[in-house]
Amino acid sequence: MTAVPHPRSEAAAPAGSGRRSLALALLCGALGAAVALLSSRQSWSAGTVEVVGTHFPLTAKGSDVTGVPAALAIVGLAALVAVFAVRRAGRLLVAGLLALSGAGTVAAALLGAGDGSALDEQAAQAAGDSSATATALTHTAWPYVAAFGGALILVAGLLALWYGRLWPAMSGRYERDGAPRPRAPRPADPDRPEDLWKALDRGEDPTGA
Repeated sequence: MTAVPHPRSEAAAPAGSGRRSLALALLCGALGAAVALLSSRQSWSAGTVEVVGTHFPLTAKGSDVTGVPAALAIVGLAALVAVFAVRRAGRLLVAGLLALSGAGTVAAALLGAGDGSALDEQAAQAAGDSSATATALTHTAWPYVAAFGGALILVAGLLALWYGRLWPAMSGRYERDGAPRPRAPRPADPDRPEDLWKALDRGEDPTGA
């Protein structure tokens, strides 16, 4: 005998997938943005410059190298919140922006991992010579940490694109089709002439007869 699936189990499956994907997207998006922002404030590279026979140390933070990861992390965080304020096509557009923010964060962080231009600018200022460059360059792992944060934002965006249709919206004042719920007209007050006229305009009997 062929087993017939229970209607409740079929309805619960999409709801369960929606809740799990929603929780995972929120976790990945918020954590990814925090990691990218934190990494941008850390030291990405170091070096030295020789000034009058003395070697001066130089350090460049992630924000000195590139401001793109931090900016895109903020955009991604805003998009993550905006996903719940829109529906249908709007939700797809915002989810796409969230995914692009994550991909851009990854690309910018990886490009800045070996960039020494920020140290060269510091070397030129310290030496008072525009042709001076930093030497003995070293790089930290923080750019790759920022890239990991961007990857988490990207995952949140992909989840929103795939499962976003199952997620709830912020407001509960609307029906499933997105139309506002109609309000029942207020009964006419016989002691208020304006209410009687409004009832007559609606084609109602204000006397209740």
